[in-house]
Amino acid sequence: MWAVVGLGNPGKQYAATRHNIGFAFVKKAAKEWKLKLKKRRFLSKIAEFERKENRILLAIPQTYMNNSGLAVKTILEGRDVHPECLLVVYDDLDIPLGEIRVRKRGGPGTHKGMSSVIREIGMTEFPRIRIGIGPLPEGKDAVNYVLSPFDEAEEPLRTSGLMKAGEALDMILDGKVEEAMTLYNQKGKTRTE
Repeated sequence: MWAVVGLGNPGKQYAATRHNIGFAFVKKAAKEWKLKLKKRRFLSKIAEFERKENRILLAIPQTYMNNSGLAVKTILEGRDVHPECLLVVYDDLDIPLGEIRVRKRGGPGTHKGMSSVIREIGMTEFPRIRIGIGPLPEGKDAVNYVLSPFDEAEEPLRTSGLMKAGEALDMILDGKVEEAMTLYNQKGKTRTE
């Protein structure tokens, strides 16, 4: 079984913000798979389904970003998901808008949601997709910037980043995380190029 968890903050005031691109990604995936994220379990809104003989749980934690690990830990324990089958999707200010990066493991960097996940589950050995929301404009405060909505002019790049993340998700669920890393960890690449 796979658990695909998008990080973000619950509440309408955060819905369109840069920091919530993990939520936006999981909601987009649910829509494409004709699912509704409404069942409240594991401190999250979830949907479960079968894909190619694999059970998939999609989740958006309702614990707020800085406590995301509480929901992730509850999911892993409640569904007996092995960490290598946990995929966390979140925003990254150091990656340009429209780009993504895929990793099999690693630390949280400066991301407080990922710090919470790693602290709660006690390991870094799980895959993740980082969706670019950067770069931080000169003179802007990082906290205010990540909690601001995307500008209309940024929408094509936001859409492109979400599309690439969706392609990477399919590859990872098919056991091709290394291929996804090779493809998406090079600037400007997509599956179709």
